[in-house]
Amino acid sequence: MDKTDTTILSLLQENARITNAEIARQVGMVPSGVQERIRKLEDKGYILDYATHLRSDPLDLGLLAFVFVRTSEPPGGLNTAEELAKLPEILEVHHVAGEDCYLIKLRHSNNKSLADFLREKLGIIPTITSTRTIIVLDTVKETCSLKLPETKD
Repeated sequence: MDKTDTTILSLLQENARITNAEIARQVGMVPSGVQERIRKLEDKGYILDYATHLRSDPLDLGLLAFVFVRTSEPPGGLNTAEELAKLPEILEVHHVAGEDCYLIKLRHSNNKSLADFLREKLGIIPTITSTRTIIVLDTVKETCSLKLPETKD
């Protein structure tokens, strides 16, 4: 990966709808060359997908919570993770080191809907032995953009 690839990735992270012509203008290439570079970046797995980031408040999903989950699974078991990943309310599932087994991120409309989710969705997964919930009061920064490595040309 060279500086041009890094610049292309940076531009796409900033705005996935940017046109190949605009990227080409900014990196000093022709659009067909940019298109080929993007295809190669996709093929190599640098670009996983293109997504639209929605604001949670207008969708009545303003409550952000992180939940630590403990399970009765033996080390290395991922059945619980697979069950958690199936739930559309859960935005992220992370297998973590420490006393807990998983850390999940989710959004709900209010405390009651979160409590109902914990009871009705997580509570019925037989391998979950306990949960610990952290409710976010305010978000200072939230991004999915990665800091790209500096490259030399």
